[in-house]
Amino acid sequence: MSIIYHITRRADWQAALAAHAYAADSLASEGFIHCSTAQQVLATANRIFSGRRDLLLLSVDTARVKAEIRHENLEGGAELFPHIYGVLPIDAIVAVHDFPPAADGTFALPSGV
Repeated sequence: MSIIYHITRRADWQAALAAHAYAADSLASEGFIHCSTAQQVLATANRIFSGRRDLLLLSVDTARVKAEIRHENLEGGAELFPHIYGVLPIDAIVAVHDFPPAADGTFALPSGV
């Protein structure tokens, strides 16, 4: 099983459960859902979400994703990030982790990641 990770707001996850599918805002605005590998999650979280207290970390089983997954960097860097080019089925999410920051606003990987 190959796992990639997506950081989302708790409210967005609740909406996805009700809709039986997850589609991040970036799917409409950019055409894909941003994801990270286990090695990329913390840098992504600390760069984009520092101090946010309403977050969850979704573990995505890539074998269960029906949409195309591309590893690419669209910002001109060398590091490749997984992007999901379509809606994410709920059954592709194999774990949902609370993802609170520490007192200084930085993140640590939840246990089990």
